[in-house]
Amino acid sequence: MPNASTKPKHGRRTRRRHREDPARNELVSSSLESAQQCLFNQDYGTAFVHYLLALNLAPVFKDFARDSFRFTLFKWAEELDSLGRIQDLFSCYEQALELFPDDEVILNSMGEHLFRMGFRDEAAGHFHKALKMRPDYPEARENFYRVANWLVERWHFLMLNDRGRNQKYQKAIHRAVQSGCSTVLDIGTGTGILGMCAKKAGAAHVYACELSKTMYELACEVVSANGLGGKINIIHMKSLEMEVPRDIPERVSLVVTETVDAGLFGEGIIESLIHAWHNLLLPRQISEPSATGRVIPAGATVFAMALECPEIRRHHRLCVSSVGGLSLAACGDLRSPVSCSSVPDDSMEPYTTERLSRLPGGYTALTQPFTALNIDFNNVQELEGLTSRPVQRVWLPVTQEGGLDALAIWFQLHLDQDNSLSTGPEEDTCWEQAIYPVHTTKDFALKLEDKLLVEVSCRDAYLRLCSVAVLRDGQEIRLDKPAPDLTDPGPNQNPEAQLCSALASLQTDHDKDFCVLECAEMALLNNEEYHRSFQNAVTKLFSQLKLANQNKRQNSSELFYVLDVSEGFSLLSLIAASQGHVKAYSSVEKNKQQEVLKRLARSNNIPEESLEFWLNGTEDDQGVLQRPSTEKLWSAIMLDCVETCGLVRQKLMDKASLARCLLEEGGRIFPERIVVHGMLVESDMLLLESAVQGQEPTLGFNIAPFINQFTVPVHVFLDFSTLECKHLSESVELFVLDLMDTSANYTTRQVKVRATHTGRVTAIPFWYHIFLYEDICVSTLSQHSHWKQAAVVLQEPLEVRAGDWICLTVNLHKSTITISAQTDSQPHPMD
Repeated sequence: MPNASTKPKHGRRTRRRHREDPARNELVSSSLESAQQCLFNQDYGTAFVHYLLALNLAPVFKDFARDSFRFTLFKWAEELDSLGRIQDLFSCYEQALELFPDDEVILNSMGEHLFRMGFRDEAAGHFHKALKMRPDYPEARENFYRVANWLVERWHFLMLNDRGRNQKYQKAIHRAVQSGCSTVLDIGTGTGILGMCAKKAGAAHVYACELSKTMYELACEVVSANGLGGKINIIHMKSLEMEVPRDIPERVSLVVTETVDAGLFGEGIIESLIHAWHNLLLPRQISEPSATGRVIPAGATVFAMALECPEIRRHHRLCVSSVGGLSLAACGDLRSPVSCSSVPDDSMEPYTTERLSRLPGGYTALTQPFTALNIDFNNVQELEGLTSRPVQRVWLPVTQEGGLDALAIWFQLHLDQDNSLSTGPEEDTCWEQAIYPVHTTKDFALKLEDKLLVEVSCRDAYLRLCSVAVLRDGQEIRLDKPAPDLTDPGPNQNPEAQLCSALASLQTDHDKDFCVLECAEMALLNNEEYHRSFQNAVTKLFSQLKLANQNKRQNSSELFYVLDVSEGFSLLSLIAASQGHVKAYSSVEKNKQQEVLKRLARSNNIPEESLEFWLNGTEDDQGVLQRPSTEKLWSAIMLDCVETCGLVRQKLMDKASLARCLLEEGGRIFPERIVVHGMLVESDMLLLESAVQGQEPTLGFNIAPFINQFTVPVHVFLDFSTLECKHLSESVELFVLDLMDTSANYTTRQVKVRATHTGRVTAIPFWYHIFLYEDICVSTLSQHSHWKQAAVVLQEPLEVRAGDWICLTVNLHKSTITISAQTDSQPHPMD
């Protein structure tokens, strides 16, 4: 037994008292006081430094000063951002997070800056961490949903839901591995599915690379969850940077990839395969096939055709001669940033993408499809010679009369000799088609006897298609330069004389300078209904203001001050200025776009002094919404309320609250209110585009739980008129946003909807009736609207029968609308 005297004695110990440091305390106190004083003087940079010093010296004050510190940080960050001091901005956030590493508000704010600067992966990490700190934090949740659309694009879900596509890839990979391709590299692995197929087929060594940090981490999770964590080596790297033996120990015998976009080459597959053949793949050996490298897909055939499509036309060129009482003849050459020519232009995109089968109004094929290109991915010499291929000139007989709006392409992807995938417009596929808009054929119609000349080239590893000429009656009409009015000749006109006149005009040197508008801005410019409604609204407002001034015996000829803070290009300020006695301020910033408005003002006899370009890109609402002068208030303020994608703009209600304070008596915000409408629908397509569906693993792999973390509840850029869906109810008013009357607004509303048909409610598409002034209204569901629609996709479909009542709970938080649905068991009176 141990000696009892060796046991420790439990006596009371005297706690050493912390010695106060008067100098330190005085420094902390004076720094906090100085921070408050600097804050009062709006010297945010100095205040931030004082807070850093005080809180680092005395962390005990962190909770006390947290709100003031946040406010100081955000105001100082705004200043640094406006000065372009981006590195200093992020340094301040890093210092702030050293003090408050778990502050969800600071994490979210830094994520917003990162996302706006283009650092999407890093932004997502901050939003995700903020949600971990506070799962009910709505700003972080909304931001994460927005960034999730960028990080994991919706086609990932469609692709994983496409069983036919997945099985064909699996068969091709299985056959290659079984024939001796034992080492495999998956380039652009995404979720890791193709690499896992190779391992499951029996490959000895599988490597995969992924550039996106988000997708790399997702692939690591998926591979590990499927028991292949130590069997597939996933590398966070671009394949072009990979070397043997630094990154992988050996050259591989098989490369699998799906780095193709709607235009086939847009994701850099040519460059990555050339690099792979020279650095990562076993070389081709005809004499020894077992030691030969190969690629899946083995190659592709590209098809193209010319088409007429009003929806494409209105997004890429000016289609109207006047809007809102303004003649647009002086606009000059306006076009979208999508323009393809035989000479590459870095400032323009060669093509855009559309799902032709879903375009509102449809399309008309003007020629038969033709083969534009064949490419063998297993022939490195052919890949290297692609960009130096001579331009291919193809004459296409016109098979249908109509206006030439675009060329469209799709392709057949040859995985191996027996398996292929088609991205054609009639196929049920996760791919869209590539669209090459035509800008220079306004009012020019192709005829049945015409032949269209198309040039095909790949000069910068992008597939480029240009419609350059039309052969008519033995004469060649060039289309690859701005043309005069090539209208169809009337019954009494000589077609030959008209053709000669057109050709003579084309010899004239035209101004090559043109103004670029975004596709949505071009569609807005072509929206006659919207501008006509706005013209009627401002006319009505100014008439009432003049009458009110007369009744008050005030000067009825006094100027009205109008502010337009629309995003991007807008004619609203000019339409207001055309009313007379108006001083209009425009938010248009780009010099060329300002020149277009100035030309329109001159050609429409609007005095130069009536229009001013005032807003210089400031993001501070206090700076944007100012008085026109110290003694004046605004007669009208135009707010851009709805994003093109179909969502209400962020911070709309905050801007509206500020704008109301700056209106003169009788002045108005345009629009004055927004009414949200919606409908119950059953749409399998929306489910397929929103999440991996079903309980069955994809090709036997457990992928859905991981990628479905990036499911977002709202589907945007939706064309409701062409959505594959079953309507289960009539449209119903969901919510009202009153921009003029604060007291009329609410944050939550319950709406009872009666099902008109039996089915599964999978989504609630919604759109807006935008009331500009009193009863003058435009709808974002209009056929000619430049806006798209959005839809809330339910996490679990709701079974309903015709006659059932469904209760929708609609919430608004900082301009973000959320909707939940459940069956309503309460009795309702008969209709």
